[in-house]
Amino acid sequence: MAQGFNDAASCWKAILSDASGNRGLLPQIERFARGNTAPARIVFGTSGWRGEIGADFTFSNVRIVTAAIIEMFKSGDANVLSAMGTADFDEIRKRGVIVGHDNRFLGEQFSMEVIGLLRGEGIRAWYAGEAPTPEFSAGIEMAHAACSINLTPSHNPANYAGFKFNPSDGGPAGSEITGRIEEIANRMMGESRLIQPPHASDVERIDLPALYLRYITERKTLDIAGIRAFLAESDCTLCIDNVHGATRGRAERILGKSDKVVYLRTGDDYLFGGVAPEPSEKNMAGVEKVLRESSAKFRLGAIMDPDGDRIRFSDGTMQIPMNYFGAMALHFLHVHKGISGVAAKSVGTSNLVNAVAEKLGVPVRETKVGFKNFRPYLLRNAPERAIVAFEESDGISGYNHTLEKDAIFGLLLAIEMTAVTGKNLGEYLGEIMDEFGHFYPDRSGISVDKSLVGAPLLAKLSVLKDRYREGTTIEIGGGSRTVRHVIPVDGTKLVFDDGSWLMIRPSGTEPKVRFYIEARTEEGKKAVFETAERMTKEALGM
Repeated sequence: MAQGFNDAASCWKAILSDASGNRGLLPQIERFARGNTAPARIVFGTSGWRGEIGADFTFSNVRIVTAAIIEMFKSGDANVLSAMGTADFDEIRKRGVIVGHDNRFLGEQFSMEVIGLLRGEGIRAWYAGEAPTPEFSAGIEMAHAACSINLTPSHNPANYAGFKFNPSDGGPAGSEITGRIEEIANRMMGESRLIQPPHASDVERIDLPALYLRYITERKTLDIAGIRAFLAESDCTLCIDNVHGATRGRAERILGKSDKVVYLRTGDDYLFGGVAPEPSEKNMAGVEKVLRESSAKFRLGAIMDPDGDRIRFSDGTMQIPMNYFGAMALHFLHVHKGISGVAAKSVGTSNLVNAVAEKLGVPVRETKVGFKNFRPYLLRNAPERAIVAFEESDGISGYNHTLEKDAIFGLLLAIEMTAVTGKNLGEYLGEIMDEFGHFYPDRSGISVDKSLVGAPLLAKLSVLKDRYREGTTIEIGGGSRTVRHVIPVDGTKLVFDDGSWLMIRPSGTEPKVRFYIEARTEEGKKAVFETAERMTKEALGM
């Protein structure tokens, strides 16, 4: 027990209440992380296992999850090996595992535990150090590694750590893999398994930034030389906010040094200055200030989350979230770069891309929430290859690129988009909307009784897809609209005859129902939200 606190959760609460004044309490968090041997329930969500450092994300539990992965490797399970893209344990042992972390507290120390256990079983293990998620994906392919273990909780607050596993294709692990890890790890937790700290010496390092640069240069989706020339020759200001994350230094490594690029929040800070380190509208304030003060003809700003898989843009006059940028990316890659294929989007994403795709003759594929669901469209041998794949929560990848979402790819694409079109992002978006239609997405939700979490809530909301069939007329904001399409993917999505839509889906972990909506005018959003809430309460009998 750390002095003054009974558990890590109460210590973190004090730290986060005053990040500047209480950062001196972090050594107490380390004592909890090393001394707490209580088991945890291991669940790999849409992007790995996440937990609070010192509470459930402890050295003991990281060792158990690593041991579970090793047991999975050695089991010879045919489904796992197929999903891994490996023949047997011997191949995994020889090809090796890339291990690294973002800039979270204790990231290096957790990584050394993982590496020590892997090497103890004769498995080659490279140490990447601090690195963003997309570099792991590219690095796996370039180094012909068997997989990677990336200790990051993505955009979660500072008190969280995480554990991502990617197989040999570089994409997020599928349920064939994560389900097996959960099964073995939770069995070990139930046995109160204690694994002694391993010793990792003479660690073999890997230069992921160099491999990533080779990867994007060889893939040729992005014109790296053209991007560099634009930055050197044009009247432009580029501002990148790294929010103290693992993307720091990456853009400079690709673009080269330039006094036209302003980098924000690049220093060491395990607590991210006391903010939630996500690419949110609020967190863009610093970027927008730099751009407003610039007199350059071209202005582009971006903010990336700590592990570099989410990004949001601004041109100083407006912010461009992924709901809009994904549609712009489709238009740019298809019209300006001549890339053919399909547009892949998660079901809760703006239909602006649908409108663009329909006029361009590009098929659209809507998937469940979770970037791993884009795998069938991002594989190089896919029968339907994605021109762009994106989700409303700020993740994107594209043709011939990684199976993981990649903020760095998004940044470089935005620079090239500006260079080729000769327009700032807001102007380019305006022209696209004038041609293909205006769309105004948003999201909200309501809380429900805790007893409904999980299957009960799913069952009650399932009536919506039957109650509101195609052709049904619904009153929205004093007018009537007809349901044109019903999409029962990850909830119920109703698309109306004017192109507006609403989606109702239960949270899988919280007592909440989430609403994703899109209106054709800014003023129309309220009426669509009210309709979604009314439908939900009727279905739940509230």
